[in-house]
Amino acid sequence: MTITIDSNSGFCFGVVYAIQRAEEELSNLETLYCLGDIVHNNVEVERLRKKGLKTIDHEQLKGLHDCKVLIRAHGEPPETYRIALENNIKLLDASCPVVLRLQNNIKTGFDAINKIEGQVVIYGKKGHAEVNGLLGQTQGNGIVISDFSDLDSIDFSKPINIFSQTTKSLEGYEKITEEIKCRMKAATGKEDIQFIANKTICSQVSKRDVELKTFSLSHEVIIFVSGIKSSNGKVLFDVCRKQNPSSYFVSDSDDLNPAWFAGIETVGICGATSTPRWLMEKIHDEIFKLIEK
Repeated sequence: MTITIDSNSGFCFGVVYAIQRAEEELSNLETLYCLGDIVHNNVEVERLRKKGLKTIDHEQLKGLHDCKVLIRAHGEPPETYRIALENNIKLLDASCPVVLRLQNNIKTGFDAINKIEGQVVIYGKKGHAEVNGLLGQTQGNGIVISDFSDLDSIDFSKPINIFSQTTKSLEGYEKITEEIKCRMKAATGKEDIQFIANKTICSQVSKRDVELKTFSLSHEVIIFVSGIKSSNGKVLFDVCRKQNPSSYFVSDSDDLNPAWFAGIETVGICGATSTPRWLMEKIHDEIFKLIEK
């Protein structure tokens, strides 16, 4: 059997930077606080926990004073920075530059469209850390939509400026923007509508979408490695499964099923932007152990 690890899978540069910042600080500190899971991968989070990285939520942040707190790649809303300033907390800001640029664009877009009584719409997962940070740029007045069932929350008679969470599917974003345009034209009775669709999906994510289609078709079985909390993981796994029905989602080696590999000659291992390379290598070795039994 041939088992291949996808060379394009693994941490994106934003996650790499956040983890590097954490490890650098932990080389001099016994404990470092992180606001939310540093990455949506439970195995990697546990590895860093053992090094002293303590995950906290926003309520716990309010009770901290005179310490260091890491902001992960997902970014944070303005409220987090205000609390840190009041509590003398030093923030180690590892926000992804792509996310920071998007936050700035949403704030600018919101200020502009608000003047003409328009709406900022954010295509993303409700409650997701990145989306919460984006929503904060609109003072909580943006409209978050996850799928077509959420479209009724939009007033199609008013101007719309739409943005996407950086890790969403490009295909899904294009479909939902087309539907919004159609509904706006129907609601206003005009072809010339006030609608702006911004290209805000991370190029690393959209590029992996294309690469995974080819990778999935090149192997009989696909093992997709990701944390269950990863929004990006769900999107990319769906890409694999659409191309290859024999695609399986695992978070760790314990999830592997020997029956998946019976009579199989080629296996491909790939993962999300939040999946560490060492975990994919671990899965690779465990598959060999399974088939040797």
